[in-house]
Amino acid sequence: MPPKRKISAERKPFNWKNKKVLVTGASGFVGSHLTESLAEAGAKVRLLVEYSSHETFGWVDTFSDACIQSLDIVQGDLRDAATTLRLTRDIDYVFHLGAIISIPYSFANPYDVVSVNVMGTVNILDACRSSSVKRLIHISTSEVYGSAQSLLMDETHPLVAQSPYAASKIGADKIVESYHHSYDLPVVTIRPFNMYGPRQSARAIIPSIISQLFAGSRLGIGTLSTRRDFTFVQDAVEGMLRAASAPDVLGKTIHLGSGKETSVSELVEIIASILGCTPTLIQEPRRMRPVKSEVSRLCADTRVAEKLLGWNPSIDLKPGLEKTIEWMRAHKQFYERSKHDCVI
Repeated sequence: MPPKRKISAERKPFNWKNKKVLVTGASGFVGSHLTESLAEAGAKVRLLVEYSSHETFGWVDTFSDACIQSLDIVQGDLRDAATTLRLTRDIDYVFHLGAIISIPYSFANPYDVVSVNVMGTVNILDACRSSSVKRLIHISTSEVYGSAQSLLMDETHPLVAQSPYAASKIGADKIVESYHHSYDLPVVTIRPFNMYGPRQSARAIIPSIISQLFAGSRLGIGTLSTRRDFTFVQDAVEGMLRAASAPDVLGKTIHLGSGKETSVSELVEIIASILGCTPTLIQEPRRMRPVKSEVSRLCADTRVAEKLLGWNPSIDLKPGLEKTIEWMRAHKQFYERSKHDCVI
């Protein structure tokens, strides 16, 4: 059983007004929420978004006109050292979320994933050294652990690369660690467990289930016994923001999670109950990971986050799923294709 949670001491909110902040991966699921929160807090936010000939900025395009006009949006590639150096000029804080995150894609294109996730991180680190940023908040993933060898999983859990994606993130995390030790770079690594909420890609397990059930009772699914620790995206963003100003965190890795595990089958039951439907489950081979790559269990020990960040998640799974379903119902145009491979 998870240890009983203590109520964290209330911390004075950090004053972001006029702070100069860079967010990489800002057009994606988590990066877009983080960017909005920073902009609303008065920060001067610079974004790195991947170049597109369609002149689109991902989820940033859905921001209010006022928010977009307040942002400094730069199109570019993390693998271009000149770009990362230009991005960090005169920046106080860097949130590094830029990465290729698809596990199935990493099976087919490991070189691409490693070059972006590892070498892109090296470029950001070198740029931060040259620009004398006050703090780099590097965003990792619980996938670096592979299947849980102990529950709850604390920050000392062994790292096991069960996919090329996981290996690339282990490499990125260790490069960040090395720059702290070698160059005294002010870094903190935040390791969220499975985040979910509005704007998440339809290939992820929660929006995949929801979007399929919007379309009918047939539900294509992969492994039902897989267990994960799910965290609502706004809770995770709050933890990331706290990591930028908290004392005594430099050089450390900190988990963000709920401390509770939920199986895919349980997840289906909760979502179906909210939607008031009875799904017909069909296990599809294309939704399965290779046997040795399947991460069967992940569940976070979050005592370090409670102690150093004063952070605990505020939104439980069912209310978070209700918020997600409500948002997806209002934005069905983003989820018209329901047959995506699930990645959790």
